[in-house]
Parts: sequence; structure tokens; C-alpha cells
Amino acid sequence: MKKMLLCLLCALLLIQQARAISPLPEDSFDLGCTSAVLMERSTGTLLYAKNAHKRLAPASVTKVMTMLLVVEAVENGSLSLEDTVTASAAAAGMGGSQVYLEEGERMSVGELLKCVAVVSANDCAVALAETLCGSEAAFTARMNRRATELGLQDTVFRNCTGLSGPGEHYSSAWDIAVMSRELLSHTWIRDYTTVWMDTIRDGEFGLSNTNKLVHGYHGCTGLKTGYTSEAMFCLAASAERDGVEFIAVVLHGDSSADRFAAARTLLDYAFANYALVSLLPPESIAPIPVEMGMEEMVNVAPRGNTVTVAEKASLRELTMETELPSAVTAPVEAGQVLGQVTLRWGDRVLSQLPLTAAESVERRSRGRIYRDLLGQLFSLNGAR
Repeated sequence: MKKMLLCLLCALLLIQQARAISPLPEDSFDLGCTSAVLMERSTGTLLYAKNAHKRLAPASVTKVMTMLLVVEAVENGSLSLEDTVTASAAAAGMGGSQVYLEEGERMSVGELLKCVAVVSANDCAVALAETLCGSEAAFTARMNRRATELGLQDTVFRNCTGLSGPGEHYSSAWDIAVMSRELLSHTWIRDYTTVWMDTIRDGEFGLSNTNKLVHGYHGCTGLKTGYTSEAMFCLAASAERDGVEFIAVVLHGDSSADRFAAARTLLDYAFANYALVSLLPPESIAPIPVEMGMEEMVNVAPRGNTVTVAEKASLRELTMETELPSAVTAPVEAGQVLGQVTLRWGDRVLSQLPLTAAESVERRSRGRIYRDLLGQLFSLNGAR
């Protein structure tokens, strides 16, 4: 086995695994809310949790899932941002936050999505739901299916807006962080969630983002506010600096100021204390010789995420060990694990990344081996 020990003062990059990171105790912060979660976006590493799986009314933070379904529909071709939507009576009749759509008013999918992201417009959310699925009820059923696909066990939607209605409508800080992660993986949604002020209807109607962090917090990328008397003050906030993005979810805040203060506290802590570290050596990994193979070498590729979360205070003490055989014997299957990269902090394993065969290499047949030997023999004779 060849081993390479490297001292890491690595570049900050993006993506998953962090076995050594343990979430902070619940009493680490005084947040003024019932439930909260702090998560690194690209890896899903949990950094802080307070009642993370408590089922609570999420109010308009529900629209994280609404936006996710719309974004996915745009990407799979079911919708276009340029498509024109005609507002129904049901959409125009919504209460709460709205842009006062009139029945029969026409607006593009992109404009409606902007209104949902910026001012939490319930009428626009229903218009999008009806356009995509025919009715809000059918769209809500799709929201619940998508929640199941994401592994969310503490979420049930009854509508696409988060307004109080018949039946239980709930989620959890953990589930909202997961769906926020999924939404932010579609990078262009930030074109909407980072809008501070804008207009619709040819400048006649102004929009001002309900998420005050968009204007006042460095690197804020969104994401969604919510309030009802039942849910109190809720927020899914995200921010990115130097290639690392964190998500802070706050549910049932005591006041609007408390939810923003709680999110700031969590995000400030994350940026001050955590970094993303590459799990790959600075130089490329050389191909490995293949014995008895149709090809002489096989390329090596990492499997899974190539970065991990680490505490900034530990960066100078991190070491990385790459383990690979000096050669492998054919046949080799694409994806076959050949070795691994191990990131350590002293004796503590922080993360491991499998290294696999990038392609298959078939074993040489006996006939092929015989022909190759004859070819080598004739070549030697000819050289005399």
C-alpha cells in the first residue's frame, strides 16, 4: 500500500461527511424560539439543534416546499418561467400576504415565483399550484409525496401557503432545513430569494422582502419568513461566504426581531467556527497499474462528496492519508473500491472518502496472454 501523509491547511470548498462534528448542546444559545436548527448546506452537517424534530406549525415557511416543486417543474420542462398564468377566483380570493391578484389577471411564472419568494404572496402560491397540478389540493398531495421522498418524517402539508385551515399542517426545524437544502441546490432560486426590493405590473406595485437579513446580513441567500398567530414568528435563513453556505431555521420565535436575531446568532457562530476542507490531495491521484488486464492502468476517482466540515481551530492539526494498492489484478469493475482517503485530527477519524476505479478493465484471456508473449519474443528477436 502506498501512503501519503499531508498536513492540511486546505482550501475551503463544497460538499459531505463529518463524523467528528457533534451538534452543540441546546443550551448553547438563548434564541427566543421553540425550535431551531443550524446546518451546513452542501454536506448536511448538523451543527446545532433545539427541539429539531418537534412538530410545529411552520406558517409561510411552508412555501420552501412550494418553491421547490415549482423550481423542479421548471428544470424538468413542465413549466417555463416565461409561461403566462391566469389567476383563478380561488387564487385571487386568498387572504394574508398577497399582491392582490384579480381574477383573470395574467402574470408569468417567473413573476409569480418572485412574489412568493420576496413578499410571501399567498395568491401567487395558489396560482402556481393550480397551474402545475390543476388544483391546490393536487399540488398539496405532491408536496407531501416530495416530503416523503426527502425522508421528512415530521411534515404534513394541508395547503401550499401555510395559512391555518382544516386538518393538521406541521413541520419541524430539521425537515425545513432539509427541504431548504434541496431548494438551494438549485442555484438560480437565489435570483429570487435575494431580491430586496423590486416591482411588478410595470412598476406599479412595489415588493419589499419580508426577510430583513437579505438587506442587512452579509452573504444572505434567502430564504423564507412566516407568521401566523398559531405558528408565531418563523424563518428559514441561509447565507454564503467564501464558498460555504449555512442554513438556520427558527420556528415559533417570540417576536419578529427574535427570529432574525436567532438566525444571526446561529449563522455568525457557523461562519466563525467552521470551514469546508477538501478530502482530496492537492495533486491528482495517479492511475494504478493493472496486472493481467486488457489495459495497463486504471484511473482512480473519488466516490461521494469530496469535502467535509471541520472546526477552524483544528485545521492546522489535520492530516490526510491516502491509501491505494501499488497494483490491482484484473478484472476491475467500474466503481470498485480500490482504497480510501482518511482525514484525521490526531487519532480521531473525521471522515473517509472511498477511492474507486473510474472504468472497468477486463482480464486478458489465456490466448491474449500467449499472443502478447509471442509478440514480445518476436520483437526481441528482431532487435538482435
